[in-house]
Amino acid sequence: MANVEHSGRPAKAFGATAVGGARGRLRAARLGLWLVAAVLVVRQVAVVLSTPRGERLTDLETWVGPNGVLHVKGSLYDSTQFTGTPFAGLVLKPLTRAAEQALGWGWTFGTLLLVVALGLVAARALPQPVSRRTSLLAAPVAVSLLMLSLPVRNALWLGQISILPVLLVLVGCFIVRGERTSGLLIGLAAALQPTVLLFAPLLWFTGRRRAAVSAGVTFVASTALAWAALPHDSYTYWVHHMAGTGLGGPADDLANESLHGALLRLGLTGPLEIALFFTLGVAVAVLGVRRAVRYARDGQLLLAVAITGCAAVAVSPTTWQHQLLWVLLAVVGRVGKRASDRYVWPVAVVLVMTLPAKMILPNMSAVYTLRDNVVLLAALAAATLVPFLSRTSPHYQSPVPTEYAEPVPARLRHVPLLPVLRRVLTRPNLLLELLLIRVTYAAYQKVRLAATGGSNSAGRARAEHHGHEILDIERFLHIDIEHWVNHAVVKVDWLRSFFDFYYESFHFVVPLSVLAVLYWRRPVDYRWARSSLGFATLLALVGFWLYPLAPPRLLPGLGIIDTVHGVQDFSKPDYGTLTALTNQYAAMPSLHFGWALWCGVVIAVIAPRWWMKTLGLLHPFFTVSAIVATGNHWVLDAAGGAAVVGAGFGLAYLFQGPRARSTTTTAAHEEPATERQPSPS
Repeated sequence: MANVEHSGRPAKAFGATAVGGARGRLRAARLGLWLVAAVLVVRQVAVVLSTPRGERLTDLETWVGPNGVLHVKGSLYDSTQFTGTPFAGLVLKPLTRAAEQALGWGWTFGTLLLVVALGLVAARALPQPVSRRTSLLAAPVAVSLLMLSLPVRNALWLGQISILPVLLVLVGCFIVRGERTSGLLIGLAAALQPTVLLFAPLLWFTGRRRAAVSAGVTFVASTALAWAALPHDSYTYWVHHMAGTGLGGPADDLANESLHGALLRLGLTGPLEIALFFTLGVAVAVLGVRRAVRYARDGQLLLAVAITGCAAVAVSPTTWQHQLLWVLLAVVGRVGKRASDRYVWPVAVVLVMTLPAKMILPNMSAVYTLRDNVVLLAALAAATLVPFLSRTSPHYQSPVPTEYAEPVPARLRHVPLLPVLRRVLTRPNLLLELLLIRVTYAAYQKVRLAATGGSNSAGRARAEHHGHEILDIERFLHIDIEHWVNHAVVKVDWLRSFFDFYYESFHFVVPLSVLAVLYWRRPVDYRWARSSLGFATLLALVGFWLYPLAPPRLLPGLGIIDTVHGVQDFSKPDYGTLTALTNQYAAMPSLHFGWALWCGVVIAVIAPRWWMKTLGLLHPFFTVSAIVATGNHWVLDAAGGAAVVGAGFGLAYLFQGPRARSTTTTAAHEEPATERQPSPS
C-alpha cells in the first residue's frame, strides 16, 4: 500500500487529466476490492459463529459466563484467564448482565465494525502526496489486510479487546480535533494497554504537549478509578503480577511476542534476565520514540504511530498475538531506492502478520530461535533498524525505475491480461525472491497434504483405486515396466545406491542451482524460467488435488520394493517413513520429473556450449529412471510432469511473449543495460 497524505484527498491534477476509461477501471477495481473485503468479513463471522460453544470466544465466555471472573464478586485474577488491566475489567463488568448468546453475536459484529473503522482511519491517515488511485483503493485494501492478519483473527476467535486501543490511538491522532480530546483517547487506550503510554513522549516531542499531558492525566485518572473500585485487583495486577506479567500463561510461552518472552525462551532467568530486559527495553523505547519523532516531523505521522506501537509491544512484559496490530501499520513505510526494492518491506510485513511463522521459515532446528520470535523481530526492525525514506529524499516519490523490454505483440489479443504483463530486464530483489519462494513452497506442502483431507488415511482408498486405474492404462499401452525395472535395479547394489542417491539429492539441488545461476548471470532469463516453473507447479497442485494417486511402492499386492523409504506396513492407515508428514499420494503429475525436465529445457535453451546442453538433458533422463526404479512413480506420472511443464512454458509465453534475448553482463553486480528483442514470428 503506497504512502499518501493523512487527509486522503486525491490529487487534482490526476482527476483533471484522467480519461473516462481509466476512471471506470478504477471504480471497478475499487468495487472488486470491497467485495473481497466483504467476503473476508463474512468468512470470519462464519468461522467464529459456526464453531461450537466452548471452542469460540473462549476468553470472553470465560470472563462473563455463569461463573466467569467478571461475573462473580471475587478477584478478576483468581484464575489467569483474564489478563487485562483492572480498568479493562471495570469497563467490561456491565457486559455480564447481557444474555450470553446475544453477547457473543454482539461482540463478534462489534469487533468487525471496529476493524472496518480501523481500516478506514488508517487509509485516511496515509501521508502525502496521494494519487487518486491510492486514495480510492487504500480503504478496502486496509480492511482486507486487517481481516487477514493473525492479530485480528486471534482477537475475533478469543473475544479480545485488543483492537480498541489501536483504534483509539489512531482516532486520537488523525480524526478528533483538539489536543485535549486527542490525549483523552490515547490515555484511555493506555489504561487498556499500559505500554501505549509510550505515545505520550511522541506527542510531547512533536509539539502536542497538551495532548501528552491529557494522555498522562487520563491514564492516571482511569487507573486510579479502577484502583478505587477494585483495590485488591489493582494491587494484584500492578504489584503482585508486575503489570500483568504473571497472567495468561507462562511468560516464556511462544505466544508472548515481547523482549521479555524472547529472553526467557533463550534460557535467561532471574536478575540477569530482568536487568537485560530493562536495559534492552529502555534502549528500544528511546530509539523508537526518537525515530517516530523524526518521521512525524517529516510528515509521516502514521509511520511514526506504527513505530511507537512496535516499540510498545517489544518493551511490554507480555505481548500476546492479538496485541500485535501495530506491526501491520508499519507497512506504510517506504524502503529502498529502486522501484524493485520498494515491495520488500510491505510484502515481508504482510507475510509475517498473516501467515504462521512455520510457513515463513523452514522446520529446521537451526532457525527455531528466529521462527519463534519472527513477529518480535519484525517489530524491533520497524522500531529501530529499517531505514524508512524521508519525504525529502529524491527517491521517496521517484525511485530508480525498473527497466522493461519493449512490448511484444500479444499472441491472443482477446485475453485481457496480456497487455498488462511486461517483461522486466533488471534483476529482482533477492530477499523478496527468497521470501516468496519459501512461502510458495510452504503453501505447496500444505496443499499436497490437504488434498487427502489432512491425512493419508483419509485418501488412501481413493488413491489406491486411482493406482489400479493407472496400472490398467499402462498395461493396455504395454508400458507397465515399473515392477521389472525395480527388481532389475535391486539386484545390482551400486545401481540401486546410485538411483537412491539421485532420487533423494538432486530434486531440489539442481533447480535451485539453475535459478541461482540465472539470477546472478542472466536476470531476464531468470524471470522467464521462474515464471514457467511457477505455472507448472501451480498446475501440478491442481493435479494433486483432483487426482490423488498411490505410487507403485504404496500399492498393495504389486510387489514393488521401496528402495528409498524401506519396507512398507500396508496394515496401518498411515504407513511408510514419511506418510505422517506429507501427502504420499501426490504422484500425478510427477514434479520430481517435471522439475528435472524444466531444468533440462532451461539449460538446453540458455547454455552456450553443446556439452552443457547435453548434461542438462541428461538430468531428466536420470531422474525418470530413478523415480521408476525406486518405485516412487508410474511411467504415466512422468508423462503428467512433462505435460504440466509444457503448459508452464506455454503460459509464460502466452502472458509475457517470447523469451527476450539477454546480454550477459561483464560484471556480476551490474544490471543488463540493453536487451535486443526477437522479431515477432
